[in-house]
Amino acid sequence: MEKGYFYNTLTNNRKDDDSLKSCIEETVVKLIDSDTNLKKPGILLGKVQSGKTRAFLGVMALAFDNDYDITIILTKGTKPLTEQTLKRLHEDFQVFEEDSKVQIHDIMLFPKNMVPYELSQKLIIVAKKETNNLRHVLSTLTTTYPDLKNKKILIIDDEADFASISFHKEKESGSIEQGKIAQQIDDIRNTVKRSDLLQVTATPYSLYLQSDDSEDSESLFLPKRPAFTVLVPIHKDYVGGDYYFIESEEEGTTAFHVYKEVPIEELEILKVRKTLKRADRRSFKIEEVFTSPSTRTIRNSIMNFIVGGSIRRIQQENKGEKQENYSFLIHTEQSRNSHNWQEEVVNKLNEELVRIAKEDQALFNVLVEEAYNDLKPSVELSGLQLPIFSVVLHEVSDVLTKGMLVVEKVNSDKDVKALLDSKGQLRLRTPLNIFIGGQILDRGITIKNMIGFYYGRNPKKFQQDTVLQHCRMYGARSKEDLAVTRLYTTRSIYEVMKRIHEFDNALREAFLNGSHNNGIYFIRKDTSDKLVPCSPNKIMLSSITTLKPHKRLLPIGFQTGYKSNIKKDIEDLDKEILGLQAESTSDYFLISVEQSLSILDKIKKTFISEQNGYEWDVKAFKASIEHLSKNSASISQNGKVGVVVRTDSNLSRCKSDGRFTDDAGSGTGEVALTIAKRIADDIPVLMLIRVNGKEEQGWMGSPFWWPVILTPKNMHTAIFASETLDNK
Repeated sequence: MEKGYFYNTLTNNRKDDDSLKSCIEETVVKLIDSDTNLKKPGILLGKVQSGKTRAFLGVMALAFDNDYDITIILTKGTKPLTEQTLKRLHEDFQVFEEDSKVQIHDIMLFPKNMVPYELSQKLIIVAKKETNNLRHVLSTLTTTYPDLKNKKILIIDDEADFASISFHKEKESGSIEQGKIAQQIDDIRNTVKRSDLLQVTATPYSLYLQSDDSEDSESLFLPKRPAFTVLVPIHKDYVGGDYYFIESEEEGTTAFHVYKEVPIEELEILKVRKTLKRADRRSFKIEEVFTSPSTRTIRNSIMNFIVGGSIRRIQQENKGEKQENYSFLIHTEQSRNSHNWQEEVVNKLNEELVRIAKEDQALFNVLVEEAYNDLKPSVELSGLQLPIFSVVLHEVSDVLTKGMLVVEKVNSDKDVKALLDSKGQLRLRTPLNIFIGGQILDRGITIKNMIGFYYGRNPKKFQQDTVLQHCRMYGARSKEDLAVTRLYTTRSIYEVMKRIHEFDNALREAFLNGSHNNGIYFIRKDTSDKLVPCSPNKIMLSSITTLKPHKRLLPIGFQTGYKSNIKKDIEDLDKEILGLQAESTSDYFLISVEQSLSILDKIKKTFISEQNGYEWDVKAFKASIEHLSKNSASISQNGKVGVVVRTDSNLSRCKSDGRFTDDAGSGTGEVALTIAKRIADDIPVLMLIRVNGKEEQGWMGSPFWWPVILTPKNMHTAIFASETLDNK
């Protein structure tokens, strides 16, 4: 074989760009030069749905050119993901299989009678991270074909996370033991003569899960030092959390229109309790699906999907492009009974829409126009040509009356395997495809051209596994498709997703700028309300607050108590805060962290929560300012908090579009923020904005104090967990 046969053939066939090839080449050079193992792996770090598989397949090809004989790919523990990986391998390595240079096998179907000619070829073995699969890998290398253990082997741990790096505590002894899967991977590595380990992950969090630190150590956790880490380049069409959770806050952008709130009550309607085989008709009757206010959002979401997909297909036809098929995912429950019920609801909606399209033109026009107007602002902001309404109306009518929409339930290994196309993606059978599923769709399975995501998984259950892996709307997305893309979920779930995105971004930024080498603080409050270290593997990702330099923290969506109820509290706060300000000769003053916590407690008494998904986590707020103050980079300022006061603010509770005001840095607060940034070098700054609280601005007619924390510029990234696995 010519030098570079595998790598050059693969990258030329795939037309890989220079940035991806540089990533592949750097990884293999470091694999050759480094001594990797489970405690010091090589790491290929990408983003969710960013092309990590494409990268590690390239690594495999170049590794084969550099004397590696076998690659063992460890996938997440589901048959569909194994099937998807195998299909991707057969696609990318087809020319090598046809040339009898490579053998590709599922470990559970590995032949027992391979001859030396076959064993002399490069071998690719795919195994689930599951005890029986890994046991078969070990027996294949030691018993069935013992000569294989003398060959040079590359082990690729795809989606490396808790499953492959976990440790657990023995109940009786209290000692920390390595998890079963991790131990089996170690057994394989200890059996073969020469091997290297490459972990592929989408989150830097895995670096901290592998930490040797325990809660008995300092709260500054150092990441596990991998043998090396290489970043997977982000391709030009990649869309991730920045779009859905950061850009979406900016008015005048396409992203501003992407999120649609789902009432909690609607998610309950779409559930089936474990004790029932079908939904409770006392709360909702399926024959009322099209008229009931209880299903308004799911109804609107499907209508938006149909109209959005139709708009895109018209745009493509007008440009002479191939008309694409589109997908919509409903992912709220793991229960199969719920999936059956949701399928019934969606099919009933589809039937009603078909009937209306055929029999009630006036109502049909209204329904299509509502969705058209909802999508119009984002399409126009994207700079694309919006087809005229009459053309869209005709296209939507065709979609419904000619059976161009299909509903697929995806909730078993067998179902998914049957639904995969030749590339291992969910097959889009018709122009518009609605998929309903649960855990099987959590990660890995690729869903092409997804322009609608109705999501409702309970964030309280998210622990080590990140909710970002549930975000199937991440990945390669065209700006044209984004213009008609919508994300539907409850406000509380959206806020959890946003917090976890901030968490992931903070760890990624710390890695990119090298500050992760200085460590990350993982902290919590113990039963006596004392700040203590929190092991990274105990945090619940649904209850975290991420602290990084010059970040603002503030309550949003709250309401004040009635004027008569909080009058005395406000008078006491006025006396204390304004008194401190009067004593100062500067535009700010310092107080002890204890006094700042006391002020926050008094402010909390004047607020009421409306259970709208924006609940103020006072525990995290207070813990953050306490941690930042007591860990100040300036020894002389340890235990101090800077305070900036501004009064006579006329902030409204809501913005013009109905969203809650989330910027206390406007108006008088803008001056406060400018001052705070000047002094927040080594200590946190507490901005106290006295808002007039007028009724016409959405408040209760009483003035109140709005607290805002600005974190110091010189600080270690910190993660505060309001809840942990052992105190929830």
